[in-house]
Amino acid sequence: MVKLKPLRDQAIVITGASSGIGLVTARTAARAGASVLMVARSEDVLRELVAELQAEGCRVEAKAADVGDPDGVKAAAAYAEQVFGRIDTWVNDAGVAIYARLSDTPLDEHERLFRTNYFGMVHGCQAALPYLRRHGGALITVGSVASEMPAPIMGAYSASKHAAKAYIDVLRMELAQEGAPVVVTLVKPAGIDTPIAQHAANHEGGEAQIPPPVYDPQLVADAILACAVRPTREVTVGGAARAQALFAAHFPALYEWLAPKAARSFVDKSRVQPTPDNIKWGVHAGEERSGEHPAARKTSLYTAAALHPKTTAAVGIGGVLLAAAGLAMRRRG
Repeated sequence: MVKLKPLRDQAIVITGASSGIGLVTARTAARAGASVLMVARSEDVLRELVAELQAEGCRVEAKAADVGDPDGVKAAAAYAEQVFGRIDTWVNDAGVAIYARLSDTPLDEHERLFRTNYFGMVHGCQAALPYLRRHGGALITVGSVASEMPAPIMGAYSASKHAAKAYIDVLRMELAQEGAPVVVTLVKPAGIDTPIAQHAANHEGGEAQIPPPVYDPQLVADAILACAVRPTREVTVGGAARAQALFAAHFPALYEWLAPKAARSFVDKSRVQPTPDNIKWGVHAGEERSGEHPAARKTSLYTAAALHPKTTAAVGIGGVLLAAAGLAMRRRG
């Protein structure tokens, strides 16, 4: 099994690092002592974020790149090795969204979404693997629970996440076959309180919303960084979403009947969609959360159990032993 370094000893590259999950992950990793290279399209925002974290004493650098450009991503990987001497963990996080029926999705937007969500992930893997093969490390991709439960109105997004999951699953098999010292991980978040809906291309009218249930992005950042230090195949962030995915898998006909009805909540017709969207260009960067979900769930017992199975098992066994001891004492009494 590949042995991963403690977070404080790692050099980590994070794409999509200027907002949402990527930004929360970058800040959390840097404040935990890791060396972090932040990669995103918004060079001016990256510059401000680096200045903020360096002022706190963190070791952080930035490289502006569009993940849809393979040469730009390779340049980011080379820069990481130049400034940090190595890459221990690579996190593919960049992503965009479109809210529209598939028949109403403009082809140029559909292609651009795949260029970011799918090919951006492919470019990240191809750029990172030469460095990770050399010294060993973790290759982590932020996918979505939508890869297991496709959603109407977000069909293009769901399709890109299905494709990303298939790529990661096969890549994991191939690297294992060759004996490469690389842990390949897929993190599948539920609906997360980030600005992704506010940044989306929306052809449904109203303001795009994050599909419920909604969780705080810190949960995903913590899951990503847990996978960076402990070999993990995949993890779903959000127990409610995991339950929904299981429902979709075991009751497909009922799910297909219910999903279009649930999708009505994906757009708030009483509000106006912010513009411009970030499908083609980096805009609205620098924000971690949407500001619309103050009650977003900040804990997930399911995800904690999935990330720490030994601890969970120990707690479970301890509970059983305590219950047995209590029962024995009552019987003696």
